[in-house]
Amino acid sequence: MINTVVARRYANAIFALSEKEGDAVLTKRGKCLADLKDIIAETPGLDLTLKSPVVRVEEKKAVLSKLLDALGADKIVKNFCYLLADKERLAFLRDIAARYSELLDTKQGIVRGRVTTAIALSNDEKKSIRDELSKKCGGTIELDFAEDASILGGMVLHMGDRVLDASLRAQLSILRETFKRGE
Repeated sequence: MINTVVARRYANAIFALSEKEGDAVLTKRGKCLADLKDIIAETPGLDLTLKSPVVRVEEKKAVLSKLLDALGADKIVKNFCYLLADKERLAFLRDIAARYSELLDTKQGIVRGRVTTAIALSNDEKKSIRDELSKKCGGTIELDFAEDASILGGMVLHMGDRVLDASLRAQLSILRETFKRGE
């Protein structure tokens, strides 16, 4: 819980600062933070180095400087990351980047979700589902698609904290419970 509180505070702070500079800056900083999060996640040992209390702050800043230069980060993002290093909050960097992305999606009216089906869908089917959900939500929908044979048929849709389970497995479960009750 404490990780979430810290990440939210820092993400809200840099988001509010970026928001004053316009949508282009918001998007650019969001991409930079997301790219930095991805690099940290994909590079073995980098996350541990940035979190380690044994590694000096100056060394962490040097590593961050090289990464941020490669990403083309602006001065605000660099200073923000250096502040995290000074305050020994680099362990929260990935959570901060994720929270920033959520804030950016909300501002831009983007809703992210995940559709799970029993079999792989064609591109036309994916587009049809995306278009239909966009109409119903009245906004932009970004969907990830996955396959899970255990649902037997239909689909399961996760959007935010909502779940729509229209799978055959769920329908069979409902039918089973109905028979048990003798209805």
